[in-house]
Amino acid sequence: MTRVLTGIPVSPGRVVGVVHTMPAPVPEPSAALRAAGADTETAVAQLATAVSAVQAELLARASTVTGTAAEVLTMTAAMAGDKTLIKDATRRVREEGATPARAVWDAAGVLAGQLEALGGMMAERARDARDVRDRLVASLQGRPSPGVPSPGHPFILAAGDLAPADTATLDPEQVVGIVTSGGGPTSHTAILARALGIPAVVAVSGAEGLADGETILLDGALGIVEISPSPEAIARTRETAGTVRTFDGHGRTADGHDVALLANVADPKAAAAAVEAGAEGVGLFRTEFCFLGRTEEPSVTEQVAAYRGVLDAFPGRKVVVRTLDAGADKPLPFVTADHEPNPALGIRGLRTAVGHPEVLERQLEAIAAAAAATEADVWVMAPMVATPDEAAHFVERCAAHGLNRAGVMIEIPAAALQSRFILAHATFASLGTNDLTQYTMAADRELAGLAELSTGWQPAVLALVEASCLGGAVNDRPVSVCGEAAGDPALAPVLVGLGVSSLSMTPRALADVAAVLAATSSEECARLARLALDQPSAAAARAAVRAELPILDELGL
Repeated sequence: MTRVLTGIPVSPGRVVGVVHTMPAPVPEPSAALRAAGADTETAVAQLATAVSAVQAELLARASTVTGTAAEVLTMTAAMAGDKTLIKDATRRVREEGATPARAVWDAAGVLAGQLEALGGMMAERARDARDVRDRLVASLQGRPSPGVPSPGHPFILAAGDLAPADTATLDPEQVVGIVTSGGGPTSHTAILARALGIPAVVAVSGAEGLADGETILLDGALGIVEISPSPEAIARTRETAGTVRTFDGHGRTADGHDVALLANVADPKAAAAAVEAGAEGVGLFRTEFCFLGRTEEPSVTEQVAAYRGVLDAFPGRKVVVRTLDAGADKPLPFVTADHEPNPALGIRGLRTAVGHPEVLERQLEAIAAAAAATEADVWVMAPMVATPDEAAHFVERCAAHGLNRAGVMIEIPAAALQSRFILAHATFASLGTNDLTQYTMAADRELAGLAELSTGWQPAVLALVEASCLGGAVNDRPVSVCGEAAGDPALAPVLVGLGVSSLSMTPRALADVAAVLAATSSEECARLARLALDQPSAAAARAAVRAELPILDELGL
């Protein structure tokens, strides 16, 4: 008999497959002290060797992937060498006589607890700390690194949640779907699943009861998991499975209204994937890839070379370069403080330039030099802008470097509400809907219990999108969306109806979004936008809009 579980849809697509669950976690090491006479320095050396081995493994994996996946693996490698973690573990070995495995276990537990106490985005890193703990303990005990099962055939992965380092290297040919009982719509699991094109549903009540070998039908657009689906449902799903859509490089509505469909990229490899997918340009070039994992900022020369790797891929096309977005879950020792009471509300994004203006100046110098050496149409924007004065200062600094297309990210409700004043200075705006949603709903995007709040479908978030677009219209400035909401095929027409002029997303989402927009007139987009705004909840908004878009079912989205 078919049973249905429901959760939060995060990556569209329907798939039928056999479940395999994540293997049991690394067991807790014994609390027994080292044997009498055991050499302390040998134990400390074993700890250092394990750290080096885990970092090398993670960085090797990072070199084989691109974009967000590479960024996540690099950040996890940095966590493995966290000074606080290693110092505490070493102290426990020297002063308490703990075994290296037990020292790491306890030190990581303390670090994870501290991160959770900070809340917000830093609480998200507590899972990273535990993932690093398990990897270090496995290395010290001679066990295989924890990770995703490999049964030798395609399967649907079921888990409580996935560590970022595991999600980052999933093989879409083997892992054809993801079901988790934790996470939210803008968690790392959700973001990477979308980037890989793997249908996924998170925050599924009852997912922990799924067993190896069960056949399920997963609908990543509706957030439904059917256990033991009927033969008819399986047949219908398999009829649409494997359909490959392509994008012709021209986003538009059914009545010919242009909507530029751009890609989010984080490095040259991701840029190549965007070109292959037909992206009209880049709506978000994350520059953190050349800063992460370093104790000192890269030189201007290094930055120029890194940026050109992306800019050269888009001659004659727009590339929106975001300046360094450090802070919160991306701490960097040369611009961010070691400890803040609430990093998500702390010194991050453009705010780091107050204490370290030279870092921004050198980055703008590098962006200008890279732009001058390529044929790309380079635009620059600052993250986490809150006030018109911040926008004016950033535009001024860009102009000093000859960068005249200077814009802002709108990620804070205040910026959306003040957009008419901010856009009197900035030449464009791009809505980062992940942070905008988190700050609007006061909901940590990693908490499964708050997953219903952490979605761009929230009418309050859509109202802020509309306010931003109205601010743009007053100043004749374009407003785009580069958050995860842009890649949702059902939400894209709503965003266009609210006044968004371009959408930037993971390259894998381009063809689906283009297909839905091409079947929807601009007038219909406006009607769907009003329909969504008039709903009392995110679930109601999603359901109301989907009911008016039969193209979604036709495309299996």
